[in-house]
Amino acid sequence: MFLETSSLRWSFMLLLQAMILKFYGATQGVTGSNFLLESTDKKTGKNIQVMVDCGLHQGSHYCERHNFEPFPYNPKEIKAVFITHAHIDHSGLLPKLYRHGFRGKVFGTAPTRDFVYALLVDSEDILKREAAREKQKPLYDTKDVDGLMTLWEDVAFDKEIEFHGLKIVFKNAGHILGSSSVIIKADGRSVLFSGDIGNTSPVLINHFDKIEESIDYCLMESTYGARLHEGIDDSKELLENVVEDTVHAGGTLMIPAFAMERTQRLLYELNDLIEKGRIPKVPVFIDSPLAIKLTDIYHKYHDYFSKEAGEIMSGGDRLFNFPGLHFTPTTEESKKINDFKPPKIIIAGSGMSNGGRILHHEIRYLPDPKSTILFIGYQAAGSLGRRILDGEKIIKIFGEEVHVRCRVVSIGGYSAHADQKGLLEWLKPMRATLKKVFLVHGEPEQSNELASQIRDHMAVEAVTPSLNEEIVLE
Repeated sequence: MFLETSSLRWSFMLLLQAMILKFYGATQGVTGSNFLLESTDKKTGKNIQVMVDCGLHQGSHYCERHNFEPFPYNPKEIKAVFITHAHIDHSGLLPKLYRHGFRGKVFGTAPTRDFVYALLVDSEDILKREAAREKQKPLYDTKDVDGLMTLWEDVAFDKEIEFHGLKIVFKNAGHILGSSSVIIKADGRSVLFSGDIGNTSPVLINHFDKIEESIDYCLMESTYGARLHEGIDDSKELLENVVEDTVHAGGTLMIPAFAMERTQRLLYELNDLIEKGRIPKVPVFIDSPLAIKLTDIYHKYHDYFSKEAGEIMSGGDRLFNFPGLHFTPTTEESKKINDFKPPKIIIAGSGMSNGGRILHHEIRYLPDPKSTILFIGYQAAGSLGRRILDGEKIIKIFGEEVHVRCRVVSIGGYSAHADQKGLLEWLKPMRATLKKVFLVHGEPEQSNELASQIRDHMAVEAVTPSLNEEIVLE
């Protein structure tokens, strides 16, 4: 039985020993992950509020405005935040939470901690400019980031921790290095927060954990709930073809790439293709200071790599380096990329072309019919990347009209997200005990199709919750 919460919710909780689940982000959309769980601390009899993720809204301008709205809860009352992984749409509002009084604990894996710090510091300046545009106060500053990080406690996969009567286990989600799904148990019930579930053919990291224990309720991402990716071999072949076609045309291959996982995966693949002589040797530029910092962090955590990648690292080889590769951390080095005549490959942030250095390259090369722009990640509705991918021929960058005459290509297999088949594979071991699945992190057409698949093939109720919806879990 599921009851919508009301002013009497605590009466229900005390009577039924239930938990209350609240959806404050990533509902019928893909960003702003933020879920609150209320329970009762048996030792004190008091209300205990914990959260899973506290993410930034990204994509369209409309979404970004949500970041400046007050929290729908009191940050001072939150005892802990469990972070599934470091992507900014899962962690980006943590410093704002700290600024408004949060002094509880933050739990996440060690790689997630390092990545979160780098991403939050990098985002601070961008958000400051957004705040000025919106005539708002900045969401946070670097002092808030530093203060937040003093609250962090590292957790390991598969090791149960206890917190105010809750039992929590982090499982490998196979999405990015250190990414997790989080199981929270209380009052004889279990709730699983999937985080982002990894593609079924990861290269750098291990495949997601098979969760076979009893789970009552599951919040599950549905980013690609209605789609199937290319296989890993198909993706590599497509990348090979795109590189060869662009090089032979004498153009520039632009790849808007997220600084974490996607950039490192690309470097790994390009290295392999070059070493095996499958693509011509041309200059490759990593034009993202953040991606360069994050790549350095990757080298710290061999234990989280896949067996193949780990063996390469243990042998003394650097995974993300090969002849012709140039890192351009400074503005001056970035500008010098223009001195290299095509053909060349430029990998730069941001992954949805909604900011970062990729915009400068797009102004220069989108009008060039010999060049190519390659999308290898999810493009949120309203983002510039999505508009280019959807076929817009004239766009504006920095107020300047830019004609899109280059080739536009997308390779879905490089996504760090599982497709429909992978999502169902991840959920299947839990189907015998599941009472209900809440589909989040997906646009409606993706979530609705996945819900139908879950109902039809697993006989489990699946729904797409609404923003600010509150549910009592009995």
